[in-house]
Amino acid sequence: MTQLKNDTFLRALLRQPTDYTPIWMMRQAGRYLPEYNATRKRAGSFLALAKTPALATEVTLQPLDRFPLDAAILFSDILTVPDAMGLGLYFAEGEGPKFERPVRDEADVAKLAAPDPGAELRYVTDAVSEIRRALAGRVPLIGFSGSPYTLACYMVEGGGSDDFRLVKSMLYKRPDLLHRILEVNARAVTEYLNAQIAAGAQAVMIFDTWGGSLAHDAYREFSLAYMRRVVAGLAREAEGQRVPSIVFTKGGGQWLEAIADIGCDAVGLDWTTDLGDARGRVGARVALQGNLDPNVLFADAETVRREAGKVLASFGRGSGHVFNLGHGISQFTPPESAAALVSAVHELSRPYHA
Repeated sequence: MTQLKNDTFLRALLRQPTDYTPIWMMRQAGRYLPEYNATRKRAGSFLALAKTPALATEVTLQPLDRFPLDAAILFSDILTVPDAMGLGLYFAEGEGPKFERPVRDEADVAKLAAPDPGAELRYVTDAVSEIRRALAGRVPLIGFSGSPYTLACYMVEGGGSDDFRLVKSMLYKRPDLLHRILEVNARAVTEYLNAQIAAGAQAVMIFDTWGGSLAHDAYREFSLAYMRRVVAGLAREAEGQRVPSIVFTKGGGQWLEAIADIGCDAVGLDWTTDLGDARGRVGARVALQGNLDPNVLFADAETVRREAGKVLASFGRGSGHVFNLGHGISQFTPPESAAALVSAVHELSRPYHA
């Protein structure tokens, strides 16, 4: 494979010295970019876009052509895995993702099996390979998956949820069923991420979007324990290079030390946790990723610069920080604000690495 021209992101994840703090943004290829909307319109639907490697490659590269970001992230969706399990993923207009066949009882759970990434999810690994070729070593490529628990939330609820009533009812009434779902999901996610690594992903991220909705002990039993299994099963090296892993639990700041102990290389933080405090808590165990409030990007460029500076100052001197938003970039964000953020981080972070 082509040698990387910019490996700042990977070095930061491994807490190695860098000249500046690298930056990428969750959902950086998305609806805030007019070129993305044009490609999606051409594709006809979100699923067609995600399942066509050439189009997934096109939209993955779009933010990199606009902004000097330090990493690309595979354009896909966390629900590809349960879709490949035969649950019938579809997108209702204005309602988000839905499943035709949610998992609600023993019979549903008994039917679950981890999909073969080389068959049902081949379109994803093909996209990874095509994106790597198209990047030609510009920046590293991040692969990703939803966490076992976050996937289970969608599988049981049948879509998004405000209160997680169905999955939490299962958790408390029939924890055996939920554990069975999570066991299948952990195996599926591990195999899926390893297939992405084999196809060319140079770092991988686990999105535990809904883990933060759990009670304290439930988080450790039903989310963290299964992410530990996934991380333990990941390939640690490819093409002669380390493949770092990032774990991000939205709303998970209270469990920071526990997350850092599961074997990942970096922990993602949302905007509710102070980065300096987090660094003091984990020490040199892991790198940290985050954690600007995405809504800062609705302000003027001067405010974006000031708030970015606060995040950098909070982390302080030295390596081990990847700048990101505390969650995905909003579809309503002006692209000019994203440009101002990337520029500010690259400029303002250099004194912290001198």
